Amino acid sequence: MYLKRGFLAMLSAFCVMMVNTTFAQIPTPESHFGFQVGADYKLFNHQQQMDYFQKLDAASDRVLMKEIGKTTLGKPMVVVFISSEDNIKNLEKYRKISEDLARVRVDEATARKYSEEGKAVIWIDGGLHATERAGAQMTPELAYRVATEETSEMKKIREEVIFILMPSMNPDGLNIVESWYKKNLGTPWETTNPPWLYHHFIGHDNNRDWFMNNMPESYHVNEVLYNEWYPQIVYNQHQTSPGWARIFLPPFDNPVNPNIHPGATTGTNFVGTAMANRFALERMPGVISNHTFSMWWNGGMRTVPYFHNMIGILTETGHATPTPRFYDPDSIPKYIRGLGGSKPTDGTHIFYSDPWKGGESHFRDAVDYMITGSLAVLDLAADRKEHYLYNIYSMGKDAIEAKLLENSFAYVIPAEQFDRGEARNLVNILRQGGVEMHKATKSFMANGKQYAAGSYIAYSAQAFRPYLVDLMEKQSYPDLRISPGGPPIPPYDLAGWTLPMQMGVTVDKVMEKFTASTEEIKTREPVTAGKVSGKSGYGYSLTTNENAAIKAINFLLAKGEKVSRLAAKQGDMAAGTFVVEKSGSTDANVSEASKTYGVDFTGLAAKPAGTLKAIKLPKVGLYKTWQANMDEGWTRWLLQDYGFPLDTLHDNDVRTKDLSQYDAIIIPDQRPDGILNGYSFGFMPPEYTGGMGIDGLAAIKNYVAKGGQLITFDEASDFAVDQFGLSLRSTTNGLSPNTFFIPGSLIRTNVDTNHSLAYGVQSEVAASFNQSRAYSRVVKENEGEGGKEPSVKEAPEPPLEIVATYAKDKLLMSGWAMGQDKYIGSKAAVIKAGYGSGSIVLFAFRPQFRGQPRATYKLIFNAIYEGTME
Repeated sequence: MYLKRGFLAMLSAFCVMMVNTTFAQIPTPESHFGFQVGADYKLFNHQQQMDYFQKLDAASDRVLMKEIGKTTLGKPMVVVFISSEDNIKNLEKYRKISEDLARVRVDEATARKYSEEGKAVIWIDGGLHATERAGAQMTPELAYRVATEETSEMKKIREEVIFILMPSMNPDGLNIVESWYKKNLGTPWETTNPPWLYHHFIGHDNNRDWFMNNMPESYHVNEVLYNEWYPQIVYNQHQTSPGWARIFLPPFDNPVNPNIHPGATTGTNFVGTAMANRFALERMPGVISNHTFSMWWNGGMRTVPYFHNMIGILTETGHATPTPRFYDPDSIPKYIRGLGGSKPTDGTHIFYSDPWKGGESHFRDAVDYMITGSLAVLDLAADRKEHYLYNIYSMGKDAIEAKLLENSFAYVIPAEQFDRGEARNLVNILRQGGVEMHKATKSFMANGKQYAAGSYIAYSAQAFRPYLVDLMEKQSYPDLRISPGGPPIPPYDLAGWTLPMQMGVTVDKVMEKFTASTEEIKTREPVTAGKVSGKSGYGYSLTTNENAAIKAINFLLAKGEKVSRLAAKQGDMAAGTFVVEKSGSTDANVSEASKTYGVDFTGLAAKPAGTLKAIKLPKVGLYKTWQANMDEGWTRWLLQDYGFPLDTLHDNDVRTKDLSQYDAIIIPDQRPDGILNGYSFGFMPPEYTGGMGIDGLAAIKNYVAKGGQLITFDEASDFAVDQFGLSLRSTTNGLSPNTFFIPGSLIRTNVDTNHSLAYGVQSEVAASFNQSRAYSRVVKENEGEGGKEPSVKEAPEPPLEIVATYAKDKLLMSGWAMGQDKYIGSKAAVIKAGYGSGSIVLFAFRPQFRGQPRATYKLIFNAIYEGTME
């Protein structure tokens, strides 16, 4: 008996020794980086981060690192699975359980069984905004602790949770920001942000791309979330907190989107409350909730999960720079103010009951708060894993049975479309977001209408119905006020985003059941090769309806083909139709373009009658201030995506380059003062201060006067109106938000399709209006001292052409608007203004906003091509 006890004691000691030996081989973050994570004045870059996780993966059977794709600049994107050794060996088993429950592919009894057998799947990331530095920095320590600690809490987490950690969703930005900080350490600009976008194309808007998936980073993460692993909780780290608070966490502020299952809303509140409780018990003050951030908008990394019956957690943690700060306790404000009301700092508010009193603040504090918040989520998931696994099934079941949303049968995207390519893009957007999509293999009838084979069907009875409905239907944002009759409370980000409206795609909502022969679309719907038909003695024609036609034409122009546009309608060919004149290699090039871009070319036996206007491959100059500008990035992405040769024009380039080499120059949306003056001296290193200045403005004016084409977006159009002395007046500038307010909504806009800038554009489009503008003509009136002057000759009409106007009434298509009829109804939205021998094309809105309003793209493309015409 004693011998047996002694043997067991020795065996136990041996096991402990082996465990300790194993853990001794796992490098600590501090040993790898050479400093404690979160240390003052210290940051690591992406490669150093990846090196650590590779070591952790190699040293521990509880860790598995997997590459999920490449970033915009080609760096690896990885996720790290952390769980028990046995769970890691059986990842596919638990992934399949998570999928079957989330998509409701099992019956009730099996769902109960799976909820017991499965493991909670929890996503936590290191953030995607690179200037919010602590997120990516804390992930190695969080991973190390979950993988190695032997507390009862951590053992349970590893046993009951599949923890998916994404070290950084923006590796490119991690390097940019780390390099900038290191370069400026010890200078007055130590805590500034880089004067360029920290995502190559879209900067901070990398958290605004989560239903469009324009960027590879959002696409790859969404594949993991909504097509592979289906986590029950998605925790997205951000910085910074409201001033003087230490961390913001749920519950969120009003409003909540009614398409979200209330189980997701209350579940988010529950997790946030549990997190706050842990902070309180660990004496980590400064936790604030119900402040600024809402649950209305779709399209953010933590908001899209709500529409997939998942719990989405956002935290905003204070102190985003490695440089220490001191908050004078005597300077603490009486209130922390923000959307959702003010929170007193005396501990009397339920959502700010444990205020932070100030003092020393360090980067390590942010790391500690982020890790504590993460452990709170993992611990809760481990304790309630059956609850979370079953609840995602239950919410999905409600969606299928339409217990909360309207009981429509399907959304049909007809095969016949104004722009077939954008219809396919809409299908892929939905599919990438996990929506189950089908394609008709035969024609069918629905709601008394015949649909051709090739039409797409999204049946409403599916687990992710909330996501489908939210993207396909109009939004009606509630009228919220700070006080009765007071100014409106703006939405957090957008109020409306309905995709068919933005993309110009026809979608039919069908209420009654119908039968169709279909095949499920399992991955992306590929581009189908176009057709080349007819005799081509002279050449080929290509309709300008489809955005993809622009890619095809730029491909042909780059190959040296001669391309023109019809100036007026000729028979079946609309004005603006592209005409490709045949030469030696034209047949092969047209065939390749048709196949690659999915557009149809028609042979022309003879040269078309009427005027043909030759175009060439445009060379575009894109103005880029040193004030990092997301609209510039989106414009750059769009032009590169469509094959337009492009030069970036910084301030000194505008002043010194020969601008006549550019067929068009674009100034994206930006404050006029930022364009002209940039950063003031002392706010950034000297080489990044100042705007284009008076000399740059003079160069731009000279460029246009001598025949150049200037294109301006939104607020930059005010710059053009003021600096070029155009006979226009903004009808929205200076208005009180009590009388006029349109925050991120879709506005009905009428287009003059006979104008050359509107070739291939639908007569009615949705303009993306984000506190944008509208213009009216300014005409000299023969009036003075209260009377008319009929004998005085009327002044000449200003050289203005109105290409598009906001509708007269029924302007709001999706979102929220106030005062729209009075201040922008029937007002100009797109204008071509003559100046010297050149022109300025002014957009009162952003026609390329976040790569979403596909139906207004061609207004940009036409303006660029026009600059190449002789």
